Amino acid sequence: MSDLDPSKKVADRYLKREVLGEGTYGVVYKAIDTQTGQTVAIKKIRLGKQKEGVNFTALREIKILKELKDPNIIELIDSFPHKGNLHLVFEFMETDLEAVIRDRNIFLSPADIKSYLQMTLQGLAYCHKKWVLHRDMKPNNLLIGSNGQLKLADFGLARIFGSPDRRFTHQVSKIFVISQERGKKIVMGSSDIDQLGKIFAAFGTPAPSQWLDMVYLPDYVEYQYVPSPPFRSLFPMASDDALDLLSKMFTYDPRTRISAVQALDHRYFSSAPLPTEPSKLPRPAPKKESKVSDFNPHEGPTVLSPPRKSRRVMPGRDGFEENSLRGDNVGDFRQTAGDNTGKSEPAPMSIDFSIFGLKSPNRPTINSADRSHLKRKLDLEFQQPE
Repeated sequence: MSDLDPSKKVADRYLKREVLGEGTYGVVYKAIDTQTGQTVAIKKIRLGKQKEGVNFTALREIKILKELKDPNIIELIDSFPHKGNLHLVFEFMETDLEAVIRDRNIFLSPADIKSYLQMTLQGLAYCHKKWVLHRDMKPNNLLIGSNGQLKLADFGLARIFGSPDRRFTHQVSKIFVISQERGKKIVMGSSDIDQLGKIFAAFGTPAPSQWLDMVYLPDYVEYQYVPSPPFRSLFPMASDDALDLLSKMFTYDPRTRISAVQALDHRYFSSAPLPTEPSKLPRPAPKKESKVSDFNPHEGPTVLSPPRKSRRVMPGRDGFEENSLRGDNVGDFRQTAGDNTGKSEPAPMSIDFSIFGLKSPNRPTINSADRSHLKRKLDLEFQQPE
């Protein structure tokens, strides 16, 4: 590659520090912008062999993030090709909401929870104002900066909506709920069908009277009816205002479900206690950085070398579990805070997680024929690009 190649000049600008995480299609580095001294996170995406074509997920993410400029949205600083790979340069974020929830030394007060929820809804409201659906909302995609500001990240699955002729594929992902009470991770759904079953077990099977258009959904399958438990049994420590907001947010029918903008105007956010200032929110203790020699402008930067083959692991209750970020897209742009396994008493949670671990005989089910039909439909959907 020629020294006059502009992509090489851009790559030479960044000094690689350490690997923050790895996924199927790329690696996330912590780096230093040698022109500004700013710490950044660089998401290196492997474009694959020529016959596989361009990584459309990465292109979608770049296109969408260029349109989204908001305090509660991760900032895409730059993007450039280098050595057959695509590099996305993001602002560096210290941690994420999952790490906060997992940290047993952190107690989240009602005011803290209110603050995190408010910032999440502010980011979502801005996305919807710009006609963008995130489609991958989960705690480890909600990043937290050094000033406590929460920002939505990982827009690889996001889509522009609003066109009546636009058709979307099914979005299937595992939902993880973190139980601070038990200090372990509970998998709510290992597949789309299992995920729906767990949701129905927790919130009841939707009835046509609750959602008139439900039976007209593509690939609609009727589940065994399970009654809805009282919301107070799911969130025993939540306030009345919080329960009212949650009930409106968990409404099955999207036409009657509260929007992000409407949720921000709910009395829950104006009643006592008021949301904690972001800078005062509790965060995990910063991890010590690996020793890297200081940047010497006379020697030149060490630029985006091939990733190390080792994978980051996080201590779990039953050994170690791989911190694989998200599999198909690398979504971590921050230092990963592992689970603190100290012997201090865990903080109480406002949700009763035991319901997700129960194996009730009344759990919603579908027959094998419907299950096979739905699986074939999903496989065909995912083989077609959106």
